[in-house]
Amino acid sequence: MSMSLRTTGPIAATVYRGDSIENTHLAHVAVVDADGRLLASFGDPSRVTLARSAAKPAQALAVLETGALERFGFDEADLALMCASHSSEPRHIERARHMLAKAHASEADLRCGGHAPLSDAVYVDWLKRDFKPGGVCSNCSGKHAGMLAGAQSIGAAIAGYERPEHPLQVRVKHTVADVCDLPDDAVQWATDGCNLPTPAFPLDRLARLFAKLAAAQDEVSKEAAATPRTKALARIYRAMTTYPELVAGEGRFCTQLMQAFDGAMVGKVGADGSYAIGVRASAQTERVGARGALGIAVKIEDGNVGILYAVVAELLALLDIGTLEQRTKLAAFHRPKMLNTMGIETSRLTFSVMLKRSTEHGVQ
Repeated sequence: MSMSLRTTGPIAATVYRGDSIENTHLAHVAVVDADGRLLASFGDPSRVTLARSAAKPAQALAVLETGALERFGFDEADLALMCASHSSEPRHIERARHMLAKAHASEADLRCGGHAPLSDAVYVDWLKRDFKPGGVCSNCSGKHAGMLAGAQSIGAAIAGYERPEHPLQVRVKHTVADVCDLPDDAVQWATDGCNLPTPAFPLDRLARLFAKLAAAQDEVSKEAAATPRTKALARIYRAMTTYPELVAGEGRFCTQLMQAFDGAMVGKVGADGSYAIGVRASAQTERVGARGALGIAVKIEDGNVGILYAVVAELLALLDIGTLEQRTKLAAFHRPKMLNTMGIETSRLTFSVMLKRSTEHGVQ
């Protein structure tokens, strides 16, 4: 199925230097509930979006459903790293190595390469030590280690596990489409920065995925009879929110978001400007019009990650999700200080995100 990518959209944020506009940033937003109903939007909520690492929970689901975690003794922290875009801190690299050992694999089996870390502090340390990163240092090493285990769990070779035609990736593709409520041919696939297939699908389906994660945790916490898929999604939710420091790292937005909301919200960034959040059901999600949990997905057209985090924080304020105290913990991302080399504030960020509420739910 052929789908074209939209490359235009309304302005969500503007950066001023003095009184002059320096940059404008276009964006799309989709807000859905646990039933997949579109509650609010900005721009095109059906914008076909490369979810990149925001799709990791769905890819981890495919591995989890092979039985690999039980077979190789992976724990919840390992599952969190499978969903991570980590900062290559020592704790991340050490856990990735332990996962490889549990899966009877080695760093040489990884088909992701080393790269500069996402953490400035780690980068400085590496430069001082003249450290050369290998595959285990990739921010996606947890996902790759999990896939090496998943391949073995279905009786497939680990060689070529990253290729689109490998039996594990065929399984991953079906699982990703299925959990997003799409037929297999409604998802486009490309090659990610870490060398694995990465999906593209409508933005509201990314929101749907994260609403499902939060809804699954709601259902399991009520001790209701849940399906194996629901239990698996809830397990992923708990792993990410219990170990947010493994999902990203020190000072990173994903980690601080999940720490601030203390288990009530899961969030994950995707490279080049995509983000998704799942919010557990509450009086606040009900006021938004949700039946149960809430899912929010964002795409910034120019891929600016700093602007992405600012817009996500702005959306939480607009939707009145969480407390003011919780949202204030994200203030450095929401309204970042834009300073020059002398510490003088030179620029300011303004928002123009106006959510259009679905008329179907009696709001405008």
